[in-house]
Amino acid sequence: MAEEPSLTQDSNIQDSSLSDGNSSARSKDGVPLPERLRPDSFDLFLGQPHLEKRIHTLLNAPHLPSLLFFGPPGCGKSTIALLLAKSTGKTFRRISAPEAGISALRTMLKGVDLLILDELHRFSKAQQDFFLPRLEEGSLTLLATTTENPSFSVTRQLLSRLSVLRLRPLDLPELLELARRGADQMGADISDAILNMLADYSRGDARTLLNLVEYVASLPGRKEDPEAVKAVLPDIISRHDRDGDSHYEMASALIKSIRGSDPDAAVYWLSCLLEGGEDPRFICRRLILSASEDVGLADPEALTMAVSCQQAVEFVGMPEGFIPLSETVVYLALAPKSNSSYAACLNARKVIRSQGAMPVPLHLRNATTKLQQEWGYGRGYLYPHNYPKGYVEQEYLPEGVAQTRFYSPKENGKEPSLAAMWKRRKKIN
Repeated sequence: MAEEPSLTQDSNIQDSSLSDGNSSARSKDGVPLPERLRPDSFDLFLGQPHLEKRIHTLLNAPHLPSLLFFGPPGCGKSTIALLLAKSTGKTFRRISAPEAGISALRTMLKGVDLLILDELHRFSKAQQDFFLPRLEEGSLTLLATTTENPSFSVTRQLLSRLSVLRLRPLDLPELLELARRGADQMGADISDAILNMLADYSRGDARTLLNLVEYVASLPGRKEDPEAVKAVLPDIISRHDRDGDSHYEMASALIKSIRGSDPDAAVYWLSCLLEGGEDPRFICRRLILSASEDVGLADPEALTMAVSCQQAVEFVGMPEGFIPLSETVVYLALAPKSNSSYAACLNARKVIRSQGAMPVPLHLRNATTKLQQEWGYGRGYLYPHNYPKGYVEQEYLPEGVAQTRFYSPKENGKEPSLAAMWKRRKKIN
């Protein structure tokens, strides 16, 4: 099962009296192809095979629970919700979150047993809390959809009352089958080569695919040459939700590619982020962190490079800002790697969280008052600059963690030379 698309009705409201009948039979001039092809039964639904057993169980359950459908655009969330709602025989309504405030919801829900709510993530915390008592008392069944990770976009209280079903993008065979259905619906003779191209461009999004099929079907002349059709296609905008999962997934892929010293992959994910409209300041922040965490002391100049990149991007702006970004990403990917300074701080924090922060040794405290001098503050402190080479053996850690090693240098890049004198002084092999 994968999607036949899920467009909201023009009014963003749909109840059971309006949802019966065959979609194709209701087709009329001006109705988009994605809506005309919305299936009216699960027999016609494409994709989501991993959900088939659960959907079948829900169809045969005596009571439909409140559900949250989570997945990318055009994967079938709203369609499954509509099919399940109709199977209950209850009065239901469908609304889109951006167009319904709490006062409107109170009016819309009168006499309604089941609500299909698209784009739940667009509701504020207060608006999401509106549903809690109704779900708690069982007066309303909620079938909600979201393209954003519910762990971050849905309140913990509401999420605890919903069963989450995660949907996946359509795969290529499902997209091709859907494209053929769309071409047949339009009465258009479109070659398989062109349908393959459109399926590839849609990136798993059924709605995007059918909109492209409808566009191509409306073009004059024969539709057999992919290159000729490609030349007149509308711009294909990369789908990248800066507040959604892809925002973090692509950023994660970029940083992991840098950490893995793969400049090709790093530049690819950088380009994906930029083409998707990502804020370059967000990318700069990630690169500065990567320079410190992953390159670290193996190449201390990496941090300077990353900070300079942030300044350069701020100065030149976009789109030219991709040039210093690309230079920095490649540099960080090629640089030797060491996370020793990052790991050292994590090691110290672990000890502090388990034991608490120990008192500062008296000889390290500043004696700013006479009373503090009497208490022994600063007594016995050895000033390193008074000794040859600016070093004197002295304990800087408090009792309880003295002699503990938090920092373990790596043998990469410049770090061995940076740590060499310290290792000799500490007699570390």
